[in-house]
Amino acid sequence: MGYPPGGMATLLVVHHSPTGSVRRLTEGVLAGAGDEAIEGVTVVERAALDPDADELLAADAVVLVTPANFGYMSGALKHYLDTVFLEVGGALADDGGAGDGGGGRRLPFGLVVHGRYDTTGAERSVLAIVKALGWRQSADVLAVLGDVGEQEVSAAYELGATLAALAGEG
Repeated sequence: MGYPPGGMATLLVVHHSPTGSVRRLTEGVLAGAGDEAIEGVTVVERAALDPDADELLAADAVVLVTPANFGYMSGALKHYLDTVFLEVGGALADDGGAGDGGGGRRLPFGLVVHGRYDTTGAERSVLAIVKALGWRQSADVLAVLGDVGEQEVSAAYELGATLAALAGEG
């Protein structure tokens, strides 16, 4: 399960990695988050299809990883966010859509999106929901198109290390 011992900061990496490309990016994030230069941070990996609101509430930072599917985030990541949304302080607007700046914590987050041709809709959909959670975007979105090479894995590593360092500061 993965709650850290008392006093340790936690970076939660929530992902849906159904392809080799997305899995490589997720592994890059996890490797960066676990960099030996970053001390006092426990990294918890969570499959998006297995949501745990308590785990998210205990996190000091989060990285979300998703493929872009038909102009949207993966159904698995949408399931995760739908499941935990109200439990972790999400705000709804009067029309039932995502509200503005929810009652949630200003949790630092990063986002990785992989697509074959476009990631715009997936990025927009995730960012709308995390805005309603009140989270704080703490790194540029890592949007990767096409094949995932060493440069993209390195960028994922940097994103993971950045969010782990931020978790340790919190």
